[in-house]
Parts: sequence; structure tokens; C-alpha cells
Amino acid sequence: MKNLFAILLFFCTLSAFAQKNSPVDEETEVAHKYRVSLPYFIITDPIGNSWDDRKNTQMIELHVKRNLDNKNIVGVKFATWRLFQPMGITWWDGLLDKLETESEFYPGHLRETGIGITYQRMLWKGLFATVEVLPQFQTYLDLDGNKLGNGFKLYNSYHLGYHVSIGKKKRFFIEPQIHSQHWMFGNNAPDGFKELDDKWRNYFLLEPNIYIGMNF
Repeated sequence: MKNLFAILLFFCTLSAFAQKNSPVDEETEVAHKYRVSLPYFIITDPIGNSWDDRKNTQMIELHVKRNLDNKNIVGVKFATWRLFQPMGITWWDGLLDKLETESEFYPGHLRETGIGITYQRMLWKGLFATVEVLPQFQTYLDLDGNKLGNGFKLYNSYHLGYHVSIGKKKRFFIEPQIHSQHWMFGNNAPDGFKELDDKWRNYFLLEPNIYIGMNF
């Protein structure tokens, strides 16, 4: 509970800071009030892997954001994915090797789904930083898709990227970025899942990504 309170307090502090540093007389009218975006790999992943493939994360992620001004952007994030091994296996742990050998695979899958909030701050030109807080409900499944139990997790991510507008009216955009994430409060994991989760970290660092979106 203390960790949750700290995260919420941090998010509120960011919002307050944004308001103090965006006085009305310095603001200019935004060209577009809203935007929607999603990760690029959601489009390309089904091309390479079957939806029912053991290693397919079956990920769906969508962001709907409101441009408060030219510096501050708030939004709602919806995401769902299916894990086949712990998220805390980092690059220097031999992540790619473990994917190939399947040595750390769960005895099934873990489906995580949630709706959260995001705050994005434009720092300089297209450079931005983003904080995302995503409460998630968990469903543990065996290899046949039978339900084993439920759980809850609070998933947080921190992003640094660059916004590139496309077209004369800047209707479309791409946002290459790198982000790190950590999570807490994971509970009720069945045997086999819990042993692997306890073995690895509750964070992942330096994940590259590209988001594509549209302004309206």
C-alpha cells in the first residue's frame, strides 16, 4: 500500500509541476486535441507468429490521449498480453538464449489485462518523457487453456522518446522510444509459476519500441 501511495503521489506531483510550468499566457493553441497510438510490433507480430503459438504474447495495447497544451499530455492506456515466461529476465540474463531453449517457460500462460493512466511531458522539440501506471488483473492458465487461478499486479513504465510528426497537417506521427518497467503486488501465483517469478527480478530495463499514431 505504501508503494501504491508513493506512485500516486509521484503522478500527482508531475501533474502539478506541469500546470505550474505552463502558464496560460505562454501557451499556444494546440493543433489537435486528441491522439490515439499503439506499438508498431502489434501490427507486425501476427505476420511472424501464429496467434496460438506458444511464444506469442497475444498483445493488444491502445492509448487515447488528450493534449492539454503543447507540453502536457494525459491519457488512458488499455493493454492485455499473455506471458509464457517471467518478465524479469533481462538482456544480460541471456534472454534470447532462454527463449530458444525454453528453460524458463511457465507450465502454461499468464494473461494480464488492465486499464491505466499516462502522463507525457514534452521536454525539448520532439523529445518527451512518459510515466504510465497500469493496474492489471491476472489469469493463470495451463497449457490446455484451463484456468488455474487469479491475481493482481501493478505495472509501471517510464519512457524516453522522440515525437516525429508526418504530413502537412501533422495528422500522423511515430514515436521511437526506450522504456523501463517495474511491477509489484503480484500474488496468488500457482505452483510452477511462483517459483519462476521468485527466481527473477520485478523490473526490466531498456526495452526499445516504436509507437505509431494519429492526431484528431
